[in-house]
Amino acid sequence: MKSIPKLIRRFFGILLMSVLLIFILNIGMLFIFASGQTVSRSPWTTAIEVAEALQKSGDGYQLSDASVLEELERDQVWGILIDDTTHQVIWHTDNLPEEIPMEYSLGDIAMLTRGYVKDYPTFPGRAEEGLVVLGYPKDRYWKEMWPSWDYDMIKYLPRTILVALTANVVLIFLIYLVTNARLLHFIGPIIEGIQKLPEEQKVYIKEKGLLSELAMNINRTSEIIQSQKQELKKKERARANWIAGVSHDIRTPLSMVMGYAGQLAEDGRLTEEEQKKAVVIVKQSEKMRNLIRDLNLASKLEYNMQPLKTQKENIVALVRKVMVDFMNLNIEDKYDLEWETEDSLTSCMITVDGELLKRAVTNLIQNSMNHNPEGCGIFVSVKMEPEACCIMVEDDGAGVEEEQIRYLNHAPHYMVCDDNTSEQKHGLGLLIVKQIADAHQGKVEIDKGDRGGFRVQIILPYEAE
Repeated sequence: MKSIPKLIRRFFGILLMSVLLIFILNIGMLFIFASGQTVSRSPWTTAIEVAEALQKSGDGYQLSDASVLEELERDQVWGILIDDTTHQVIWHTDNLPEEIPMEYSLGDIAMLTRGYVKDYPTFPGRAEEGLVVLGYPKDRYWKEMWPSWDYDMIKYLPRTILVALTANVVLIFLIYLVTNARLLHFIGPIIEGIQKLPEEQKVYIKEKGLLSELAMNINRTSEIIQSQKQELKKKERARANWIAGVSHDIRTPLSMVMGYAGQLAEDGRLTEEEQKKAVVIVKQSEKMRNLIRDLNLASKLEYNMQPLKTQKENIVALVRKVMVDFMNLNIEDKYDLEWETEDSLTSCMITVDGELLKRAVTNLIQNSMNHNPEGCGIFVSVKMEPEACCIMVEDDGAGVEEEQIRYLNHAPHYMVCDDNTSEQKHGLGLLIVKQIADAHQGKVEIDKGDRGGFRVQIILPYEAE
């Protein structure tokens, strides 16, 4: 099933897209969060600026930059200056907490530069006569006390990050695949069942799992299709048997009617009027016989009961033979049959059932005669086209309307039934022509033609040798 790999690829694509979007979203959120938490300047920079702005005056030290002092007060930062020699605090801000020591050892100075003083995060800055230390509120910063980074770790950090990301993606994919494997397990039979439904194959899917309701509906649909298929077969078999039975039962009495009617038509004891009526009976009986024969043939072709006796045939000679047979009939010079095949085309060898193909051409010529009782010109031709041989029968008679042309080309069959029985319809004869063409993998095209009448083309596939 081609759809299962496509479904898996779709799931995988959605997974990768989800991972990528989640990664971008997290990076964006981290950036927004970090930018919102970061103060305008680094505390290390502030400590250096305070150390530079701290100036010695006659009575002690003071900050020469008022903006720096405003920043300390706004951020609730205290500051001290530790003397290099005495290690005592020789200056401090007014908001210095009481618990902050006023004297420091070298060890205390080393610790406060790295971490905290009484849990206050501290940041040093070098002044001319000592060390400036700024203390921030206890909940403002967290400081790493023992920072040390191996050079090899820094060197291979990009590769490590890439491996970690790859491992995460693989793990997410495995989790996703495992969680969806059961779903795919149930989807496979359902897709296979849906694909079999149009082919009218019997389908049964186990009704369990996440898609049990869908499986149940597919099974029910399959049962309905199978039931309808069996009923249709019964009806088709009954219709075929009925047609065959009627054809068989009518044949004998019809032959008797035709025989007796023929004798009456030739009986000199009857009046001329009675003989004419007998001739009409014979002609109408012949139509009934031909109709029954056509109906039986159409039924056999429809249900593939007519075996094809195929062999290589010269289509040009075969069609010309049908024309000659019509010319030899007594058609009272009302119909002018013309052979319009190019003289250079003398042979077109195709594997066909010759008798069936002659029957199709006969039906087309007879169709033109039946629908033009006052007479018309009938033009027959054979033409070679790329990979096809075209047999065309056209007349210059009354023709048909465009709407009927469309109907004849697209209707499922050519049988026309209505209440108007006074006019003959293009019906069973054209149906047989179409069925014969279909049996040879060909097609039939119907149009008005160039002469304004009725034109039918039989197009048969042809492979050049």
